[in-house]
Amino acid sequence: MRQFLLYFFILAVGIIFLARLFYLQVYNAPTENLFEDNAIRKVFDYPKRGYVYDRNGVLLVSNQPSYDVMVIPREVKPLDTIEFCSLLKIDKADFIKKYKRARNYSPRLPSVFVSHLSKEDYAYLQEKMRKFEGFYIQKRSLRDYQTSIGANVLGYITEANQATIKKNPYYRMGDLIGKQGIEYSYEEVLRGVKGVKFIQKDRFNRDIGPYKDKMFDTIPQKGKDITTTIDANLQEYGEKLMANKRGGIIAIEPATGEILTMITAPTYNPNLLVGRVRSKNFTKLYNDTISKPLFDRGLQAMYEPGSPFKTLNALIALQEDVISLDEKITCYAGYKYGDRFMGCHCRRGTKNAMIKGIQESCNAYFATVYRRIIDKYDKPSEGLDNWNKHVTSFGLGNYLGYDLAVGQPGKIPSSATYNRMYGENRWYSTFTISNAIGQGEVLATPIQLANMTAAIANRGHFYTPHIIKHVEGQEIDKKYTTPKKTTIDAKFFEPIVEGMNLVYKKGTAKYIQIPGIDICGKTGTAENFTKINGVTTQLTDHSIFIAFAPKDDPKIAMAVYVENGYWGSRWAGRIAGLMIEKYLKGKITRTDMERYVLNGNLEEEYAKPYSGESFWINDKSEFQEISLPVDEAN
Repeated sequence: MRQFLLYFFILAVGIIFLARLFYLQVYNAPTENLFEDNAIRKVFDYPKRGYVYDRNGVLLVSNQPSYDVMVIPREVKPLDTIEFCSLLKIDKADFIKKYKRARNYSPRLPSVFVSHLSKEDYAYLQEKMRKFEGFYIQKRSLRDYQTSIGANVLGYITEANQATIKKNPYYRMGDLIGKQGIEYSYEEVLRGVKGVKFIQKDRFNRDIGPYKDKMFDTIPQKGKDITTTIDANLQEYGEKLMANKRGGIIAIEPATGEILTMITAPTYNPNLLVGRVRSKNFTKLYNDTISKPLFDRGLQAMYEPGSPFKTLNALIALQEDVISLDEKITCYAGYKYGDRFMGCHCRRGTKNAMIKGIQESCNAYFATVYRRIIDKYDKPSEGLDNWNKHVTSFGLGNYLGYDLAVGQPGKIPSSATYNRMYGENRWYSTFTISNAIGQGEVLATPIQLANMTAAIANRGHFYTPHIIKHVEGQEIDKKYTTPKKTTIDAKFFEPIVEGMNLVYKKGTAKYIQIPGIDICGKTGTAENFTKINGVTTQLTDHSIFIAFAPKDDPKIAMAVYVENGYWGSRWAGRIAGLMIEKYLKGKITRTDMERYVLNGNLEEEYAKPYSGESFWINDKSEFQEISLPVDEAN
């Protein structure tokens, strides 16, 4: 028996090897090996992307059929290039460029040669494709926008670039991928999963049928449909109101954090970035360095928030117990500190307590309050960092964590900011006094201001702003349904809300009242400086307004920012009032105000000798102000 042991061992090992080889080659052949096999043609079956709806079920984005001419360079045989180019409506130079691009990508793998053929072109070309070996037609779907609004919300799809392909093996040359907006944020949800068919070829490179009876073929899985939080009617109305103006509008439902509108102006029709004209139109939009239609001002533009920021300083003052509601501060038409003067519209000798100070937007009151907040502590640096802690709890000075493709963090200065500017502990509260009125080193995006307003409307908490309401077969991330608390006690919000209500009833926004709606708001006018040929020049002020309504049980909170809009109630306040009425009533009664806004045109303002803009960018260490001349703006 012992003499046969070696034979049994050799036989057992052989059987194991044979079984393993049989399993690997017949039952479990790695699909990746099939992609490298020259005797097998791979045909991808692209799924339809998921549909996109607004919060009320209005279809915003669907699909339309499209056809791509694919090429496998290694299989291309000599052909009549003149005829082929004529069929594809390209010239010979373009043919050579496209062929080299495909060959550089991979001689063996298919890639897109000409994309987005129409039904008519496809029908005519299909009959002649047999003459051009190495080329074939592949069907896929393109986006079909059922609306002309919300380009920045919806985004667009384009071909995946080499960097994306290298990073994510799912994508191959010619695959489409979402860019910007919802298409980008929810790409993996919307795209579905593409299928693939493996076709066996003979030694003459002819198709002879499915490989292994379709054992390794997969079917495409359609992308999931998405319901957004956007109200399409309100979005459309807001875009009309912002015609011939520049700026951003964000409206949020305070009780949920759902974004109702996300408006940037100027904007563009999303249908411009579909099909064979996409590249040409994108280049035109990208090169518009004056209007910047691809720049989402609601999410990316960092502005000085101006007087709406005073509401936070009021809340911090109450929380830090540095002033009572009843204490009055005398205003001398502004606030004097050193040899400087911060003017406001109060009459000289006016005495304002907190609620009246908010109502009249008194600079002297809030400068005094701010200095007390900072000087409460032994060192200004301690006071400022404590102030920073309160302000950032409202979502300012950092990314909000929303589910959108782009954004900026804004800027809320800390002691480190001023230590860099003036030297460590060589500054005092008066050095930073502009923070009292939302200027100086304070910067915020419109969505941050809208979120801040929602937190005030909720009396001390907010939900992370988001644009997703429902994904087919899935629940949304819990971070969008979990409230975030500010550092301010709830009891301190009522007087601030009262002051904002009086802004609307008797104060700086009294001329924009909407019948039957109790609005709480705050106007803002931010000074607008830039450098022209090295000289600091003051341009027309920006117009700002934050608001929520109704006062009790708010349904909408918003921020409106109109560049070069003169003052808060002139443009931003009117626009906010109209949008609130449109959302809550479904109709407009202040038709006089609507006519004023719809007919309003700030293009002459933007066409003045300097038509660039001042934005702030992050340079790894701190924020720097940069002025972008027309020929350099992006």
